Amino acid sequence: MIETPFQKHSDTSRSAAEAIADVAHTFKAKVLDAIQKAGVHGMTDEECARTLLLDPNTQRPRRVKLVEERLVVDSGQRRKTLGGRNAIVWVSAQFKGNA
Repeated sequence: MIETPFQKHSDTSRSAAEAIADVAHTFKAKVLDAIQKAGVHGMTDEECARTLLLDPNTQRPRRVKLVEERLVVDSGQRRKTLGGRNAIVWVSAQFKGNA
């Protein structure tokens, strides 16, 4: 069974998940580290992907997994994306009360 998230209806998504299965945990660790280092300021998905030079389609599923594991939470803050839309600012769970 593949542990890397993928879109169940998409054979290409499944193939991509299989291709990175060996390094997905490394990506997840990098995402967590970046969000933790951002402290109470946190990061949007866009900011995190740009900081880590990761494709958003690689970064976002790792962050989703961290949310599921309750290591990363919605800070309640919102920041504008490059496109001008509001985005959730994610923080390490340890900073939730301080955001």
